[in-house]
Amino acid sequence: MKDPNPPAEGIFGHVPLVAALALAVLVGWMVWWVVRYVRADAMTRQSIRQAIRVRWGWKRLAPMLKLSATDKTPTALASLANTNGKPIKPRVLTPSLKVKHDAYGVIARAQCLPGVGLQQFQKAGPHLADAWRCTRVAVTQDSPGQVLIRGVRLDPLKFPTEHHPTGEPPEETARWDLGLDEYAQPVSVNLTQVPGVTVAGLPGFGKTSLINRLLSDWAPSPAVQFACADGKVSAAYEGDYADWVQRMFAFVGDDLEEANKLFRLLVELRRARSASVRHVLGVKSMWDVGPSESWPLVVLIVDEAHTYFRDHKGSDQQTKKLAALAAENARLVEDLVKKGRSVGLLVILTTQKSTGDAIPTFIRDVCPVGLSFAQKTAEAAVAALGDEIREWPDANPINLQDPTYVGVASMNHQSQPGFTRIRTPYVPDAEAARIAEETADLTADPYALLEAVLGPRTADVDLRKLDA
Repeated sequence: MKDPNPPAEGIFGHVPLVAALALAVLVGWMVWWVVRYVRADAMTRQSIRQAIRVRWGWKRLAPMLKLSATDKTPTALASLANTNGKPIKPRVLTPSLKVKHDAYGVIARAQCLPGVGLQQFQKAGPHLADAWRCTRVAVTQDSPGQVLIRGVRLDPLKFPTEHHPTGEPPEETARWDLGLDEYAQPVSVNLTQVPGVTVAGLPGFGKTSLINRLLSDWAPSPAVQFACADGKVSAAYEGDYADWVQRMFAFVGDDLEEANKLFRLLVELRRARSASVRHVLGVKSMWDVGPSESWPLVVLIVDEAHTYFRDHKGSDQQTKKLAALAAENARLVEDLVKKGRSVGLLVILTTQKSTGDAIPTFIRDVCPVGLSFAQKTAEAAVAALGDEIREWPDANPINLQDPTYVGVASMNHQSQPGFTRIRTPYVPDAEAARIAEETADLTADPYALLEAVLGPRTADVDLRKLDA
């Protein structure tokens, strides 16, 4: 009996169905892209169009910029097909390119080829910026054999941003999310094993806002406790930390004597922790196990630090007393910065101009992380970031005095050479106040927590029995 549906006819009989499915997938993909484009904001739409131009023009652009390789060895298939014995034409290989977009520009990943690697892409960076109509292009190693090309059409540093805290504890206790760099990439700094941070800059350019971001992100964690000395005010309600004082176990204003008492208490806490860290945690360094609710990371914020360290000149009794307090304050904070790292103490000092008279060099120079907002003089920039900033004129904070750059800071990042500029976000006051109120019940005296673990063992270093 003859087969009514021979195999060939069965296969060709499904062609219309396969074509219909392929057409449906194509139409669905087009509809998805159209919807995505329509729903995007104006900046993102420009980036979508830019990404399309980059993809379509890459095969032509790459050889023009010498980002292609010539393969003179014929493939096996080409050798078999060459029946006339003529030389086979060499192949021109172009690195494959995958392109994504965001509001600021494009992010492309390219596969390297023999003779076309990171160095060649970096050399072609300025030409890629011209061809892709970008303000700047950065090329970095993404993974072995692959480079990451970041092109920004708009300068992220010129667009103010906002941060809306979630109220959830951070995934990593000691990671400080700072903002976006000049390529709109998120920047964070790991403060694990970091004893001190300095933040400098002209008034009104973002120092307090930067600290506000840290408080908003870290406050939901019971493994972090805060203390603050604010040299701008006499009482908490007068200043920037009026809402945050409920999430701080200690706060003092510009009174040098009160600040001295706080610094002494924290030095005694440091001593008590140093004496008991092995007994309580079983390790030499708290960071071997990480902060916890019973042994939290203690963050001391010294805002307008020059208030507490400034040298007072004069021969009258009151001036001599202030001078003695300032000198002792410097000695106590030096103790915290130089000896507090392994037991979980972090000191963050902010000032307008971090020269030696504002933050003594024996404190400033042992703080491994430094940031600076706008500065007026090269001397102030060098004091904040070190002499190397002279070799990076584009990142020098003296170029950030324009009001456009309020909230922009320069820093020497841990993970890359040189300096980078960062757009730090603004945290709305209402949201910061909400986080402070919601987390107020997490506030605890770190020395009381230590006493709860050690009991009578801490009697010999009881903070509350210190001499005035």
